Amino acid sequence: MVLFHFVYFQHVTRVCYAIQTQSVSSFIYLISSSFVSGDFVFAVSSDDNSEFWLSTDDSPLNLKLIAWVGMTGKEWTAPGEFEKYSSQTSRPVWLSAQRRYFFEVIHKQNDEGTDHVEVAWLQLDYSSLFKVIDSKYISLYTNESALSMNDVAHIPQTAASHRQTPTKQRSADADMLIEDRRDSFYKGQLRRVLPDCSYNPSYTIKDFPLLRYQGLQFVHLSYIYPNDYTRLTHMETQTSCFYSESSYYLKRDQDRIIYQYWVIKKTLKQIGNQLSNQSNLWPSSGGKKIAKGNIDKRWSDRKEGEEDELSNRAEKRKDTTEGEKRYFWERQEDFEGTDDEDLTPAPVFDTQVNWNQTFHVNHLDLQAQRSDWIDLQCNISGNLLLHSNDALPIVKMFMDQLNKKHHGRFKLVRVVNMVKRVDDFQGSRYLLELELKDVNGQLLRVSHYIYALVTDSWSNGWDSDFQQSKSKTLLCNPVGFRWNPVAMVHFIVPVKNQARWVQQLITDMEELFKITGDSNFNLIITDYKSTDMDVRKALEKSSLPRYQYVKMDGNFERSAGLQAGIDLITDDHSIVFLCDLHIHFPPSIIDTIRMHCVEGYMAFAPIVMRLGCGNTPLEARGYWEINGFGLLGIYKSDLDTVGGMNTKEFTDRWGGEDWELLDRILEAGLEVERIYLRNFFHHYHSKRGMWNRRMSTSPR
Repeated sequence: MVLFHFVYFQHVTRVCYAIQTQSVSSFIYLISSSFVSGDFVFAVSSDDNSEFWLSTDDSPLNLKLIAWVGMTGKEWTAPGEFEKYSSQTSRPVWLSAQRRYFFEVIHKQNDEGTDHVEVAWLQLDYSSLFKVIDSKYISLYTNESALSMNDVAHIPQTAASHRQTPTKQRSADADMLIEDRRDSFYKGQLRRVLPDCSYNPSYTIKDFPLLRYQGLQFVHLSYIYPNDYTRLTHMETQTSCFYSESSYYLKRDQDRIIYQYWVIKKTLKQIGNQLSNQSNLWPSSGGKKIAKGNIDKRWSDRKEGEEDELSNRAEKRKDTTEGEKRYFWERQEDFEGTDDEDLTPAPVFDTQVNWNQTFHVNHLDLQAQRSDWIDLQCNISGNLLLHSNDALPIVKMFMDQLNKKHHGRFKLVRVVNMVKRVDDFQGSRYLLELELKDVNGQLLRVSHYIYALVTDSWSNGWDSDFQQSKSKTLLCNPVGFRWNPVAMVHFIVPVKNQARWVQQLITDMEELFKITGDSNFNLIITDYKSTDMDVRKALEKSSLPRYQYVKMDGNFERSAGLQAGIDLITDDHSIVFLCDLHIHFPPSIIDTIRMHCVEGYMAFAPIVMRLGCGNTPLEARGYWEINGFGLLGIYKSDLDTVGGMNTKEFTDRWGGEDWELLDRILEAGLEVERIYLRNFFHHYHSKRGMWNRRMSTSPR
């Protein structure tokens, strides 16, 4: 491990570096001043780990850690990627243009990847994109140009780089486990705030005949604001499917192999002689995927005007080393040698580090490159994120209308959640979940669907015969498209044996009632003659506000078991949630189902996370189940309209009944809301004792 201090960064022009050496820790001490007074958000991006510490003034004694990339050594980002981890961005910090602020950047890099670190900022209300802090806003803490390498007395002993005890940090790997307001936000509605309008989205396909299982192609993801961190960054490998497989990215496994060949050739004398002239060859970066097109590398002010070729070097390295790899295998029959051969390794030359270069990094918005099509090849990606440029103007327009109607009684406290369903032709639908405060200081929680109609207005251009079309957004209330906050939700679970899982389900539902106080839900268990427990008695002993029990005959059939539970429901205006046994629910599940089920318009198919073997909901290690639609919420009236479960075709075989039902739901003209749901897990479980397995008559 090599330790670098700020003496190496005297040339600094911006807080953005690529050192390109192995196993390094960097400590950067700088003084910053803002260009204007106001609230700023800071962000850090690095490969691998980094920390950004900011003081409340120009003293190193008042440092506080406000942003960081990882704490375990496994985390990394592409240059300019500031939204991968929740910890990367700080809370708003007020800065005065008349004051100076000390800050410290700590960067740790191993021998893999393209190392870099950037610190960026944005001023709230003026920008939505992060920009790397430039040279005119930073200055040296100490001018070290006249000091010797062993002069260290001037280096500040800060809490960041010299703390004796570790700073308290959250222990969870998964960003999704961080407490989020939307997890415990129980809502109400405001009515008659906006003018009414008809709701007729262009993407519904009523009466359009589908081929079997074709409906999957007509389901699109919705966009979420703010970031709910459903992207499983803690499960990503270095060849993460989240990063585009294009010429801009290097594949880690391929580069690791190339690097191993390169090391072998360096240690063998025969090949070492052939490599002696290849002084420009880089050690492998380890291939962490990095968007080279996002990096504009330049020489610093000392060599202004000279173009740096670093942006192309990775491709050159890849071509060179791949050629060497082929040569290595072609010549391997000559490597046997004799016992008296001199196998002394050839000298190894360290790559010269050029400290006179910095580079500029643009904000890398990988979310903007995603589409709302369901990607069946990537099970760690999480929800699509709605940009603040799209979300906040809609919120402002809604608040303006609300205060216009109620004479300025309400103030926005926070945007808890927004869900956008894109419709480029008619206008997009938004679900707003807002926390408001009235003039008396009382907090109000609002959850409301609005429709953002896109209307065209025509204006004369420079030529009187030519008119330009200007798009105008009109917020309105979609008539009929309103969720019912008190709708009864029926959870239907067919079971056979699996006694301990059945008891766990009952316990979880009891806890749900205890936490929320919501009694408007019902657990329906259809039991195929379980022999390992008395399911009815377990329900009777529970504290559930409502439950129903159906005893079934014959072999286990999921479709028939679900339909038997559906047939018990007498209220057509209640919600059916088709469920499995091994599910862990978030506390907000009842209201979430209500919000995303709209009678006559929309069903809800949340994406569940399958936990890995030995993992619990406290760890959230697993993968999103993006193929399955078996966990489905829909109004009883709508389910009856589409024909209920297909009990004729799907008897004692499991699989396909969910996609077949999806086809019929879409053919009926309904939408299907599809989002990744926080803290919604499918437990890993043994197949022992399941409905399609029999116990051996003799022990082995």
